[in-house]
Amino acid sequence: MLDVFVSILSNPSIIIAIIAGLGLVALRKSASDVIKGTMKTLFGFLILQQGANIIVGSLVPFSTMFTEAFGLTGIVAEDNAIAAAVQTVLGKETAFILIFSFLINVAIARFTKFKYIFLTGHMMFSFAATMAIVFSQMGLSTTMTIIWGSIVQGISMVFFPAISQSSVRKVIGNDNVAFGFWGSSWISLSGWIGGIFGNKEQSSEDVKVPKSLDFLKDMSILMGIIMVLVYVITASFVDSQVMNEISGGVNRYQYVIFEALGFVVGILILLMGVRMFLGEIVPAFKGIGEKIVPGAKPALDVPIFYSYAPVAVTIGFLTALAGGLIVTFMSSFLPVAVLPSVIGLFFMGGAAGVFGNARGGLRGAVISGFFLGFTFSLLVALAYPLIGLSEYGIGGLWFASPDAIIVVILIKLVGLLFGIGF
Repeated sequence: MLDVFVSILSNPSIIIAIIAGLGLVALRKSASDVIKGTMKTLFGFLILQQGANIIVGSLVPFSTMFTEAFGLTGIVAEDNAIAAAVQTVLGKETAFILIFSFLINVAIARFTKFKYIFLTGHMMFSFAATMAIVFSQMGLSTTMTIIWGSIVQGISMVFFPAISQSSVRKVIGNDNVAFGFWGSSWISLSGWIGGIFGNKEQSSEDVKVPKSLDFLKDMSILMGIIMVLVYVITASFVDSQVMNEISGGVNRYQYVIFEALGFVVGILILLMGVRMFLGEIVPAFKGIGEKIVPGAKPALDVPIFYSYAPVAVTIGFLTALAGGLIVTFMSSFLPVAVLPSVIGLFFMGGAAGVFGNARGGLRGAVISGFFLGFTFSLLVALAYPLIGLSEYGIGGLWFASPDAIIVVILIKLVGLLFGIGF
């Protein structure tokens, strides 16, 4: 039974479909409408997921090429791999924290003014594993690890969407959805910084270009050109033998050009899924709000914001990558070298670009993306000594979610205050 619950709660598509179905039933929709709305919500989310998978699939070889091209060694920020690796020793703790924290989240939303319900399943799973690792390493028993991990995660699932909601409102213009992603606070902060130094009057989506370059106003064309250039330049510095292994014997430039274009295809698929998914989940969620948790807002994953400023997504990613690279080359002054987590920098940097554009236009998108990439990588490097993963046989990886890292720092400070875990 526990395995069934874990399987359901760690699969975001199942959670989303169940929520949509319950919402439509609560609205007393016909059986036909319930089935149609539930299935279209599920299809939209699966399309979104497949787009994200294509993006990740294109970024993995790029990350390898980058590491090989510039001879860098260190850690890569990646939560999901860590969460999966510790399940053989902390699987029970992770599972119970996942289940109880969601119940705490729903209870808080039901009985307080904070009506946010966190629905990003894979994020819930990785945070639960993080809590299991932290409290277990501090010497708490299994029972206390589950209790405290559930409480901390349940509160976090409401707190972080709440503090990001004003920024979400700036981007989408309403309060229909919230931000259910463990980087929301850092992305919102980056957008706020971009707003201070930006110019809201000049949006990244309205940049004027000569008529001969009018094709650059198409987001997919602009992103395709930029990503091809980034991939080709990086591949040019990779050793021939290594590049041959990465590409499977395909000519290096042919390989990277199509990987770069595949990245853009992933973005386009993702945006199509976002539009379909939001078109169904928001009306369905009204049923949850009206009948089960009055006024509830679904806290959803980061890609839902990309369609509001697609050009800013590209700008945010590239400037975040630049900021992350600076921290990588500062490694001699830091506890550890943080290699550019291209996947994390894309998803968070792209969102930072959107949030920065909403507050500070084109300049805000540039500043926000750079600020996120630089400070996120710096946060990972400085917090690295707080948790060791060698006992789990995990090398070269560390935690990637800024919100989760902030919580870990606070837990460690409380532990230090009471002499626990040191």
